[in-house]
Amino acid sequence: MRLSALVTAAQAGAAAAVWTRLARGRDRLPALAPPARPVKPVSVVIPARNEEKRLGPCLRAVLADPAAGEVIVVDDESRDGTARLASELGARVVWGAPLPPGWVGKQWALRQGTEAAAHEVVVTLDSDTRPRPGLVSAMAASLEEYDLVTAAPRFVCDDIAEQALHAAFLSTLVYRFGPVGPRVPPPPDRVLANGQCTAFRRDRMVAAGGFERIRRHMTDDVALARTLAADGWKIGFLDAGGLLEVDMYTSAGEVWREWGRSLPLRDVTGPGPLAADLAVVWLACALPAARLVLGRPTRLDLALLGTRLLLTGALRGSYTRPGPGVWLSPLLDPAAAVRLTWTTLRPVRTWRGRVYPASGDGAARVSGGAPPARPDRTGAR
Repeated sequence: MRLSALVTAAQAGAAAAVWTRLARGRDRLPALAPPARPVKPVSVVIPARNEEKRLGPCLRAVLADPAAGEVIVVDDESRDGTARLASELGARVVWGAPLPPGWVGKQWALRQGTEAAAHEVVVTLDSDTRPRPGLVSAMAASLEEYDLVTAAPRFVCDDIAEQALHAAFLSTLVYRFGPVGPRVPPPPDRVLANGQCTAFRRDRMVAAGGFERIRRHMTDDVALARTLAADGWKIGFLDAGGLLEVDMYTSAGEVWREWGRSLPLRDVTGPGPLAADLAVVWLACALPAARLVLGRPTRLDLALLGTRLLLTGALRGSYTRPGPGVWLSPLLDPAAAVRLTWTTLRPVRTWRGRVYPASGDGAARVSGGAPPARPDRTGAR
């Protein structure tokens, strides 16, 4: 069989996989909404390392939410004014202990914040989230049906280039895993999650040792969801676009560097599924766009390009202010495929000034000077 025939057959298989996954979008779970009845007070935990410039909007919003019985900011050895800002705004600051060997910083901070929480339900938020009124209660209420819930937000991407690249990356997730909120849960090894907003019951998470079991993973959110799904937990990944916005990056360069490093899910996916996922991205996303630019698309390419345009229209709802960048994103599909492949072959294990050993067995190296002195580790304001 000639090479072109092999590529065509492989592309047809990738197209079938994509169309099957996208078809699940016709029967999705409803988006998160505030419950009709008040919920019990919730502990909100925010892990923060050098987040002084981004933390304020998140804290102000969640401190105003009546469902938030307490707001805990775990200061993970920051070198800026993160702790001071959190305390001034009214959050309870937990001074993070030094990072133990074999741990990634976020999981260590989340474990400390969870153990310090006073209420039954814990909602964790990243510093770049912008929660709206009702998010905390909606996340808490969803635990009546699920054991662990993560939420998909709307993204703030105002720059055209940033939005175009972000939407190209986002489309690769949809092509590999299908839309958010599938009614039929995937098998544990295909579960997807978003660690920017998570809810669980404190005592059950502590008993399961959730954060300790994923302590070495850079892709912590998916690792946690898949680990607990394998234990029998019911995992929910729900649309919260009406209640949550996220301002992740400020430029296309940051999207390329930061989001591109984690999107392949290399440390939570086996070699076989990882290769199959990359094949889908290359054959169903990158190849049709490249052939179109070269003026040599096949009929299957045109069908896949039509699918991509339909997805592009749907992705507009994932952005707070969708603009021309979303519509231009298919042109960047080849670049997204290159970035995913490169990061798969050369995984990045750096974050917030720390460099983590590939094996996960040693202590993280930290660049820069020592963090400022801290008054105590009691968690008092």
